Order: sequence, then structure tokens, then C-alpha cells
Amino acid sequence: MLNNQLRRKKLLKKFQIETILKIPGHVSLDNVNVWFQDEARFGQRNTTTRIWAEKDSRPRVVQQQPFQYAYLFAAVGVNTGQTEAIVAPVSNMEVMTKHLQLISDATPKGKHSFSDHYGSGQLALSLFRGAV
Repeated sequence: MLNNQLRRKKLLKKFQIETILKIPGHVSLDNVNVWFQDEARFGQRNTTTRIWAEKDSRPRVVQQQPFQYAYLFAAVGVNTGQTEAIVAPVSNMEVMTKHLQLISDATPKGKHSFSDHYGSGQLALSLFRGAV
């Protein structure tokens, strides 16, 4: 347990340092809202195929191949606890731009937003479990 706590603290410290280094020098850290962002794909593929047939026979059956997916883009503001999310049928640059626009619209005037996309799920989970 102690080992996990130390790992989480190191992860948080590394994130804090990397975040500060990415923010331009003229922006005060008090005016920065940090967002953790992640994407997920939810979907279904029908694989079960059944057909009525005579006993001891194995008729050929055409199986449905199409996939149906929904993509979820979500973000949580660490400073405020505010959340923003968008569900889309595809994952592309246009949807990501809309999601970033939602985060931008949720940012108060005079503040800046920093959105972490890489590894945010792991970091957020570590913080949620009581790392600090």
C-alpha cells in the first residue's frame, strides 16, 4: 500500500511539473484551469446466429458483420469539478474540435484551460483513489 502511495505521489508531481512547463510564462498559474480528457468507444457486434434446421444437420447461415459504435469524449475540470462530454457516431478531428470548444466555452473569461489528453485516465484514476 505504501508503495502505491509513493507511486501516485510521483505521478502527480511529474504531472504538475510537466503541466507548469507547458504553460507560457506570461500566464499566471492562478488563472489556469486543468482538465483531464479521455475518449472511449462503446459498441456491439452481433455474433450469435441461430436457425431452425433438421436434427443432425448443419446449414450454412449468413452472419451479420456490421459494427455499431458510439464514441464518448469527456473531460473533468480539476479546479472546478465541472464536466463536459460529447457522444458521437464517429471519432475524427471535427468531433475532437467540438469537444475542445465545449471545454473552451466552459472556461470563465480571463482564465486559461490546460487539457491533458495523454494518459489522463491513469492519472485521474490514481488521484481518485486517494493519492494525495
